[in-house]
Amino acid sequence: MSRVVITGNGAICGAGAIPCSILDALLSGRSALAPITSFNAEPFRGGLAAEVLDYDGGKLLGDRKLLKLVRRSDVFGIYAGTQAIEQAGLSAWREMLVDAEAAQYSDQTGCYVGSGGGSAQVNYDFFPLMAETQNDLSMFGRELSNMVNPMWLLRSLPNGVLCHLSIRHQLKGPNGCITNHATSGLLSLIESAWALREGDAQRVVVVGHEAPIEPQHLLYLDRAGLISKDILRPFDEKHDGFFLGEGAASLVLETEMSAQERGVTVLGEYLGGGNASEGDGLFLLRRDGDGLSRAIEFALADAQLTPADVGMIVAHGDGTQESDASEAKALLQVFGSEMPPVTGFKWAVGHLFAAAGLFDLAIGLEACRRRVVPGISNLEQLADSCAGLNVSKQARPPRSDVVLVLCRGFAGTNAAVLLRAIR
Repeated sequence: MSRVVITGNGAICGAGAIPCSILDALLSGRSALAPITSFNAEPFRGGLAAEVLDYDGGKLLGDRKLLKLVRRSDVFGIYAGTQAIEQAGLSAWREMLVDAEAAQYSDQTGCYVGSGGGSAQVNYDFFPLMAETQNDLSMFGRELSNMVNPMWLLRSLPNGVLCHLSIRHQLKGPNGCITNHATSGLLSLIESAWALREGDAQRVVVVGHEAPIEPQHLLYLDRAGLISKDILRPFDEKHDGFFLGEGAASLVLETEMSAQERGVTVLGEYLGGGNASEGDGLFLLRRDGDGLSRAIEFALADAQLTPADVGMIVAHGDGTQESDASEAKALLQVFGSEMPPVTGFKWAVGHLFAAAGLFDLAIGLEACRRRVVPGISNLEQLADSCAGLNVSKQARPPRSDVVLVLCRGFAGTNAAVLLRAIR
């Protein structure tokens, strides 16, 4: 089975617009969480989020006309994907090929995207007409086409990034759009790696994106008791919930042969991935961390590694009491007292939902390439329920070049991916 290597890495969030600047913010202890500016968040607990400030969709896309067809979340995904594609030199290489070779190259280059199933914000276009017509559905139906943007459906579909990124960069190989809540990005990466391993493609662009900071979404999460009152504190004794973030991340994966033929710089190697479900309910988590520990064990088996081989762990660390406690138990079950340094990034960038896992992977890869495990800057006192977890307020060196990234989503979904950083 051919080795799968990483040749491109892109990311954007409230803390920065490229992986290296985002990591610099984490290492300096800067949090992007701040009062929400895009709408009145006073009715909600906390009222904080990690927004991408000075947002200019046309500038990020390089095409203002495309804004008519895509959502804010799509803008982030296309931007991050383009970053990774440019770093890997995919389009530049194709342009040097003759027509027949270029066509074959495009056919062997795929795209997998993890996105949210849809944003509540896409329904806001209907509100003015609903208010005007009250309960008269006949009038609502007659006036719908006059008041709602005809591009509404195209803007609402979850596969916008897959579509527009593939068209722009002629990615004509295998493709897929996964909408499995917060694990969407990592599952897209696992799927893409199997496409390469099975010979279905030679190169794949992987993207995870989401922009969940909007009133209806925040209302539901607040009512469910998942939003923090003041600060997102992973694994801390005062942890009481998370805040939202927005953005995207992207990696370019290739077979080792493809990377060697193109002579590109290799940033890392995909080693293995696993996922498991607990299936106990929409918000319920098993206290023993069974689903997450099984996902880790599946990933280790896929990579043919032992727990001792792992050099650092980027935990899900969302700051909710049940998730933090069960994640700590899962890590203790797999690694015991020989646990490598553990960190997490949500304290600074919020919870990016569908983009969260792939974002943590992109920044975790950059961190391991620099030989540093960022500290959780606002950690004060480890919660009793997380006792034994090898986390720190300060940055530390990893014990090897292998990164384990964990991600969890609603309905008991758990995913784990292992990478090797190459400098």
